[in-house]
Amino acid sequence: MQLRHDKVILRPLTDNDNDQLARLANNKKIWDNLRDLMPHPYTTDNAIFFINLVKQEDPQMTFAIEYKGQFCGVIGLTSQQDVYKKTAEIGYWIGEPFWNKGIATEAVKLITDYGLNQLDLLRIHTGIFEYNLSSMKVLEKCGYKKDGVFEKSIVKNGQIWNEHRYSKIK
Repeated sequence: MQLRHDKVILRPLTDNDNDQLARLANNKKIWDNLRDLMPHPYTTDNAIFFINLVKQEDPQMTFAIEYKGQFCGVIGLTSQQDVYKKTAEIGYWIGEPFWNKGIATEAVKLITDYGLNQLDLLRIHTGIFEYNLSSMKVLEKCGYKKDGVFEKSIVKNGQIWNEHRYSKIK
């Protein structure tokens, strides 16, 4: 399955993405904006493990982001459980050489439409670290609204930060 708009394509991750995934993801500037579940340093073995893991998804929830034919990042939805079963959390990152090209905005629009319309979700949400203003702007451009701020809820790099919560409702 592919989702596309202009120069951005969301497609399944493949074994051919291993090296570029590892190269782009092994960047502390990216890791600083993600949960600690993402390894750092990020190795080819991490990439192989991740790609094999997401190949098993049904329905597909995790996509490679491709820009002008080049792998440049990853975006995905994580289904929530129990009474939140019609909700998913969105997460994404773009490799540093591809920053400030509008790629994240297009990718978020594509996966949000996919989640709300094809997966029949009612709500997509995420939490953004207070210093990640670029990601907040991306979400706002895509119609997400700020639900609130969870004060002092994140510990990253040994410091305590606020988390800004955003959501989009069908």
